[in-house]
Amino acid sequence: MELTFNPLYIKALHIIFVVTWLAGLFYIVRLFIYHAEARTKAEPARSILEEQYKLMAWRLWYIITWPSLFLTWFFGLWLVYLFNWWFAPWLWLKLSMVVGLTLYHFYCHRIFSQFQNDLPTWGSTKLRMWNEVATLFLFAIVFVVVLKSTIHWMWGMIGLLLLSATMMVAIKLYRNARKD
Repeated sequence: MELTFNPLYIKALHIIFVVTWLAGLFYIVRLFIYHAEARTKAEPARSILEEQYKLMAWRLWYIITWPSLFLTWFFGLWLVYLFNWWFAPWLWLKLSMVVGLTLYHFYCHRIFSQFQNDLPTWGSTKLRMWNEVATLFLFAIVFVVVLKSTIHWMWGMIGLLLLSATMMVAIKLYRNARKD
C-alpha cells in the first residue's frame, strides 16, 4: 500500500488553525472586557474575579492563541508554496490583511500584559469596539480568498465599511442601553 501526500490535509490544518486563532482573539478580548468590568466590583469579588480572568486569559493566550498564530502562518505559507500562488494578486491582498491581523494580535498581547500586571488602561466600551476589529479582518480575508476577483474586492470593501459602521452604531446603542 502506497501512501500519497494530499495537499488538502495541509489546507484543512490551515483552516483549523485559522479558526482556533480567531476564536482565541475573539475570546481574549471578551476576557479583557470582563476583567475591566470586574475592576468596578467591591472586594472581595473584585480580587477573586481579577485573578480568575488573569488565569483564564493566560491559558487561552499561551496554550491556544499563540500556537494557533504560528501554525496558521506555517500551514498557510506551506500552501502558498505547494500551489505556487506567489504571483496571485488576491494572495498579496490576503497576506497584507493577515499581517494586519497579526499586528492586531501583537497589540492584544500588549493589552494582555497590562491586565496581567494590573495596569489596564482600557475601559469595557473601548474594548468592545476593539473586539470587532478581528471580525472585520475575518470578513475581509474570507471574501478575498473566496472571491479572488478585483471587482468583487471593491464591493466587498464597500460591504466591509457598511458592516463597520453598523457594528459601531450597535456598540453605541448597547452602551446607551446599559446606562439606562
